[in-house]
Amino acid sequence: MEYEVIAEGLRFPEGPVVMSDGSVIVVEIESKQITRCWPDGKRETVAEPGGGPNGLAIGPDGKLWCTNNGGFIYHERDGLLIPGHCPPDYSGGRIERIALETGKVEVVATECEGRPLKGPNDLVIDKAGNLYFTDLGKSYPTHRDTGGLYFLASGSDKVQELDYNHISPNGIGLSPDEQTVYFADTMSARVWAYDLESPGVAKQATPFSKGRVVAGMPDLRYFDSLAISAAGNVCVATILQGGITTVKPDGNHSHIAFPDPFVTNIAFGGEDMRDAYITLSGTGQLIKCRWPEAGLKLNFNA
Repeated sequence: MEYEVIAEGLRFPEGPVVMSDGSVIVVEIESKQITRCWPDGKRETVAEPGGGPNGLAIGPDGKLWCTNNGGFIYHERDGLLIPGHCPPDYSGGRIERIALETGKVEVVATECEGRPLKGPNDLVIDKAGNLYFTDLGKSYPTHRDTGGLYFLASGSDKVQELDYNHISPNGIGLSPDEQTVYFADTMSARVWAYDLESPGVAKQATPFSKGRVVAGMPDLRYFDSLAISAAGNVCVATILQGGITTVKPDGNHSHIAFPDPFVTNIAFGGEDMRDAYITLSGTGQLIKCRWPEAGLKLNFNA
């Protein structure tokens, strides 16, 4: 697929937020900062929250909400920047709120029912301003944390657990009717779905699980962040087999490749919502292309 490079030289970019003025805000996880990129090549630092800023979304308050994973160890290999285990200077997982005008960072939450958040990864905000987010956990040389799916009601600082004990929850999104929350599990390359009784409350899918598996890949690939299309398809950034894997609600899937094994995020914008902004994180690029279908408009980006 043809594409144009919007920005390069970024230090493991993720979390693109497409702004109404044509700029795109991304995190640079390795640099521990948030950066605004303009189509003409201009770039500015929005905030420096430290740790590992990971996922971004505009909230109903007009502020930038951020999942901060606390940091990674990074490695340079074959021209790629690659994240690894929990670093010695790990600063703890948290949810942050950032004022775009000043860059002031406010920590909103660091725990759930007395348990610390370990590696908050990605987030999505519903039309009522409620926040859903994933926690990937942290990995270590001989073990890793399990992760979970969480909910933060609008106006609250009390995180609620929607589900836990998954291998590596990563990307997250809401169906167009906001009745289903999807997340991608990285290591198992599965897309999970949780049908909601009400905001933050999942229906029991089976006697053994609140969620149901929509699709799982038969080959070796990892799933990262995701975006939902206007038709309700789940577009998942894919690592190792670098590209975007589109998973339909019935489990059928297709793949579009890009030249970086660490394709980590996709976000939609433009008048027809068919401009796709994709992070090629290993090579430090933010790219733009025309997508085969329109993306779902997010609630507060305008």
